[in-house]
This record gives sequence, C-alpha cells and structure tokens, in this order.
Amino acid sequence: MLKLYYAPGACSTASHLALEESGAKFDSQALAFAKNEQKTPEYLKVNPRGRVPALVIDEGTIVENTAILDFVASKFAPQMMPKDPVQRARAISLMAWFSNNVHPSFTHISRPERFATDTKVFDHLKEVGRSNFHNCLKEIDGIIGGKPWILGDQFSVVDCYALVFYGWGKRIGLPVEELKNYTAWKDRMLARPAVRRVLEREQNVLVAA
Repeated sequence: MLKLYYAPGACSTASHLALEESGAKFDSQALAFAKNEQKTPEYLKVNPRGRVPALVIDEGTIVENTAILDFVASKFAPQMMPKDPVQRARAISLMAWFSNNVHPSFTHISRPERFATDTKVFDHLKEVGRSNFHNCLKEIDGIIGGKPWILGDQFSVVDCYALVFYGWGKRIGLPVEELKNYTAWKDRMLARPAVRRVLEREQNVLVAA
C-alpha cells in the first residue's frame, strides 16, 4: 500500500492530486507545519530532509514532487504524461521549472529565514519574492493560453502541480483573477471530482467558503 505524507496547502498538494486522479489506492498522513511535525524523529526516518511530499512504496520512499508525479503517471496513470519523448521532456521541463523557480520565489515570501539570517533584510526578500512569484504566475497564464490543459488537450500531472501556485497566489492576495487563462483553467480543475476531493480534504483556500 502506498502512503503519502503531505501538509495541507503545501506543494505536496500536487502529489496528493495526482494520486487521487490516478485512481491508485493509497493511505495519507497530514503533517502540521505549525507544530513542526515534519521535523519529528518519526518523520525524519521517512524523509531525513524534513520536507513534504514523501511517498512510501514497497521499494522505499520517493521524495520531491517531480519524481512522485512521474512515478504516479508511469505506474498507475500513463494517460497523465505524454507518450512522445519530446512532449514528455517538455512536461518534465515545466515541472522542473515549477520546482526550481516558481516554488523558491514563493518561499522568499513565506520563509525568508531560509535565505538570510539578518532579519533586517526579510522585508526586502519578501518584496522581491512577491514580484518574482507574480511574474511566474503571469508566465503560467501565458503557457496555458487558450488550451484546456497545461500541455494541450490532455490533462496531466503538470496540471496537478500548477494548481498549487494559483492557490498560493490567492492566499497572499495577488490579483490572480486578472490572469484570465489561468483562472479559466483553475475553474476547469475545480470541476474535476478528484481535484475537489483533495482540496476539500486539505481545506484548501480555493474551496474555502
């Protein structure tokens, strides 16, 4: 049996969504960041880095969204990743950009202490992070364009990942509704039963009353 460790509202929502969409049977355990549950001795045995997501499988543990999303698609839902090698590479490239650029820009806002020890620069880090993150959301809006899904006509694990950032933008008060393509795509995502189940389970900002 698979077991996903996640934190509600964190980037791990991407892996949570992919598993739910795939139809795979899995257990899950939510970790409360406010209680530092990701740093407990028990969890550090699962992922010594103390981060989410972590997916425990029979062969061990997989960490990092990009790896988990590719695994879930390969193992349980091949329709959620392109078959063509070039298109698959483009999908992985997008997810790598999400992980290496989009996510860190938000982390400058939410956890500036990871980038500096001088508290006097925290406000500047947050300001720069907010601008960079907003620009990333605008780029995602352009990538979507008029397509139904990120990669085109076929829903994929890339869509699972991209929803995280729209929610984060809403959480910090960015004018995400002005991103017309991204917002229309978000509405299509919320119309998917598996997506709504996960967001309601996590009490995500996108389904909050």
